Amino acid sequence: MTRNTFFFLATLALAPLAHAEEVQVAVAANFTAPMKAIVAEFEKLTGHKAQLSFGATGKFYAQIKNGAPFQVFLSADDETPAKLEQEGLAEAGSRFTYAVGTLALWSARPDFVDAKGEVLSRGAFAHLALANPKLAPYGAAAMETLEKLGLAASLRAKFVQGENIAQTHQFVVSGNAELGFVALSQVMKDGRIGAGSAWIVPAGMHRPIRQDAVILNPGRDKAAANALLRYLRGRRAQAIIRAHGYQ
Repeated sequence: MTRNTFFFLATLALAPLAHAEEVQVAVAANFTAPMKAIVAEFEKLTGHKAQLSFGATGKFYAQIKNGAPFQVFLSADDETPAKLEQEGLAEAGSRFTYAVGTLALWSARPDFVDAKGEVLSRGAFAHLALANPKLAPYGAAAMETLEKLGLAASLRAKFVQGENIAQTHQFVVSGNAELGFVALSQVMKDGRIGAGSAWIVPAGMHRPIRQDAVILNPGRDKAAANALLRYLRGRRAQAIIRAHGYQ
């Protein structure tokens, strides 16, 4: 290898780091585990850094409307990113569905939730956790499921509402609720329910939980923001997403 060739190759190797940027990302709480895994690979590959904030989609919407400096938004639904696009707060044409979520009725206790969810109609529990349906799409899907089962009114007195799906999951983990509606990704490990017992709610019980990503105005023309969304569409990221129970 000549001296000039060596310096040329060294320059190529360092190129991603020389142009590395940081991207501020708002992420729906249900997507915490896969996003951490995806970003770990993304940062190694590109040299970019991603600062992640996790929370409820409805709260992020309010923050973005009030000028929060997020550059990328990974929502728990497809309506909020579309609304931001219509309101001129997101880059037109950057929106796409990165995952389709699955709802699960879950208990930390083994054998507490049966495979058909009939534990709900038996009612032998004091508290049922679900995310606030006005803020969290998984909470809205839980309410649609209960209404379809004809149980929403009779179980309402037992509701324990989480601000987001992460808090809802914590209610069940801590035993403050015997069972609750969570994202399947929160209780799935290595392709199966990691602990406790669950009913995977059939997709026909509620509207599809399409989760869209979009570049927000502060992320326009930012290399790290665009690179992150390209990576999210790619084969490696999609494999991680499916491994966490998303479609």
